[in-house]
Amino acid sequence: MGLVAAIPFIILSGISLAQVPSGFNIFKAEDPIKIDGELNELTWQNAQKVQDFKKQFPVDSGLAISQTEVMVSYDDRHLFVAAICYDDTTKNPVVLNLRRDFALKTNDNFSVVLDPFGDGANGFNFAVTPLNTQREALITNGEFSFTLWDNRWFSHVHRKKNCWVVEMAIPFTSLRFNSGQDTWHINFSRTDISDNEISTWVFIPRTYQLTGLAFTADMRWDIPVKKTGTNVSLIPYAAMNASKEKYPIEKPGIQTASFGGDAKVAVTSSLNLDLTVNPDYSNVEVDRQVTNLSRFEIFFPEQRQFFNENSDLFAQSGFTRIRPFFSRRIGLVKNPNAPGFVPSRILYGARLSGKLNPDLRVGLLNVQTAGDKALGTKGTNYTVATFQQKMFSRSNIAGMLVNRQILENDSGDFSFRNNRYNRILCLDYNLLSANNRWSGKFFYHHSFENAKPSAAFAHAVYLKYDVPRFFATWNHEWVGSGYNPETGYLQRPKGFFRIEPDIGYRHYFRSKKLNYLLGYLFNDTYWDKKGKVSDQLYQFSSSLHFKSTASVGIVLSRAYTRLYSGAFDPTNLWKSGGARLDSNSSYWYNSAGINFASDARRKLFGNISLNAGQYFNGRIQSADALLSYRTGPFATIGISANYNSIRLPYPFEKTNFLLLGPKAEFSFSRAHFFTLFTQYNQQANNINLNARYQWRFAPMSDAFVVYSENYLPSPWKTKVRSLVLKLVYWLNV
Repeated sequence: MGLVAAIPFIILSGISLAQVPSGFNIFKAEDPIKIDGELNELTWQNAQKVQDFKKQFPVDSGLAISQTEVMVSYDDRHLFVAAICYDDTTKNPVVLNLRRDFALKTNDNFSVVLDPFGDGANGFNFAVTPLNTQREALITNGEFSFTLWDNRWFSHVHRKKNCWVVEMAIPFTSLRFNSGQDTWHINFSRTDISDNEISTWVFIPRTYQLTGLAFTADMRWDIPVKKTGTNVSLIPYAAMNASKEKYPIEKPGIQTASFGGDAKVAVTSSLNLDLTVNPDYSNVEVDRQVTNLSRFEIFFPEQRQFFNENSDLFAQSGFTRIRPFFSRRIGLVKNPNAPGFVPSRILYGARLSGKLNPDLRVGLLNVQTAGDKALGTKGTNYTVATFQQKMFSRSNIAGMLVNRQILENDSGDFSFRNNRYNRILCLDYNLLSANNRWSGKFFYHHSFENAKPSAAFAHAVYLKYDVPRFFATWNHEWVGSGYNPETGYLQRPKGFFRIEPDIGYRHYFRSKKLNYLLGYLFNDTYWDKKGKVSDQLYQFSSSLHFKSTASVGIVLSRAYTRLYSGAFDPTNLWKSGGARLDSNSSYWYNSAGINFASDARRKLFGNISLNAGQYFNGRIQSADALLSYRTGPFATIGISANYNSIRLPYPFEKTNFLLLGPKAEFSFSRAHFFTLFTQYNQQANNINLNARYQWRFAPMSDAFVVYSENYLPSPWKTKVRSLVLKLVYWLNV
């Protein structure tokens, strides 16, 4: 056998795969279960035990040192999970804070992964720390956690001498499943940070996510589970907002009161209807700013609650940089007076999403916004229809129609006669292999609008092979010059072709301190619509990862840029009369960088990246850093910093950009939280302060006090300030 022919065999022979457990049986509770962490009920004495957890990190072989036993039961309304997590409880648990939706790998916790449909693509994750902090997440695309999804469930933790015991009660109304199914897929994981160990019941190789749905076993119901009772949740809110603009022109203060809310209606056990009327998102956490030295728009993720459940259905088409639908385009518009976005009023929204059968997911979204003369917008309707049909073991084919229609005439009156529309028709194939080694996406999208331009398409192919020691990716993208996703996100000007291959290799050490060494090669090349190379990047990086979670690495890059769409200011300041680089000029530049991340388990931890090299016709030095200190679970104080020093020849300016983001999070209890976040952006010449107090006075019900202020740094002046009081109540009908 030749060397080249032997490579696949060598790679595959290095994979350690443990036998998948045969599963277990779940029986209905024999007596009422009290969620108190005691496990005194007869149900738990007779339940089948799940045990023999395997190591997943820092090595993925052998049984875990800190073992865990799990039992599962149910009644007419809840799925019950009990776990005995053996540990030395005289040591303090590692829990970064008491806020919901913690990270699985940086906090001590016990976690449950559920795949009720058995499709290996969509599921749920519920987890709890030794201090009873909760986390719930939707699992999408086979392994990715979407923690912005919120729902009601219950847990209690009892810490004993040699273990901590957790009980969970997850209402069936919080889950989506097909009524009458007799088998679900399930897995459990345990993170023990102080002993530097992560373990799972069904073995998961260390390169994969703990929420990977390819790594589950059968949970067999004694009686096929069925939907019981009604599932309607009303989430009304009331808010008071006071704001005042101070600079550049002082205006009278504005005080407004608003009322509205959401409703969640389970049409079936697997199909959900979400409704919203006059929604208010004033309590949503502010975006983390970045220094933008590119020629393109920065992408900020969606954080608003209404758009979250089953959001992967509506965000599944395309890539991050080529999205036919981006919900953030709804209700947020560009600020005509300053950088960034401002809210525009959403009148109502309705969304139907879920599964019609075990293999078919569907979604239908309709949102109407109001016009705003001050912002130059008109009342617009947004409609999205989508489906996802399972193919083979875990793959699926998906389709989507996005329609944006202006429903307001020039006089500001509601009208169906306005013929201004933008539509995108999408077809995607999403590949997920049964063993999680192969993943990919293939799509073709086409846009339609009044002007009927030619080449109004977008197409791409992404294919990745990933095993513990080796991974390789091929990606190409082709966006026609007439493609126009007005309700989507297209980072670069339309009309380009791109390739993005990469390859990497991990060498694992048999060492008490070293984990693995990663070598990585990456290429990214763009051609414009005339077939000329516009951007190109060759990059080599290598990083050494320690079993303590610390890492150190280097990056070497060679890049090419040709300006093709007008003159460009490399500082992105765009000062009047400032120098510009000529359109169609081109530049080659080299750069090098180093990065270091400390042990994330420590109370004081951080990371830093340093880079230096050529930048267009000059040079740049940059630094990114994050430093964080936690005092147990009650307070985390940190600061992020980004610094860029740009040195260009005359007549260009020598520019320094500093971006600072100090942040303090206080968890006074599992019900009272306070966050103070300040950002100084030298490039935008702005200081932003955001202070938010949250009182969770009942399950999923909150009172918020949010104060925000924007300042001009020099001379020091307040631009605008606002105060919001908001009350949200979750009511199950």
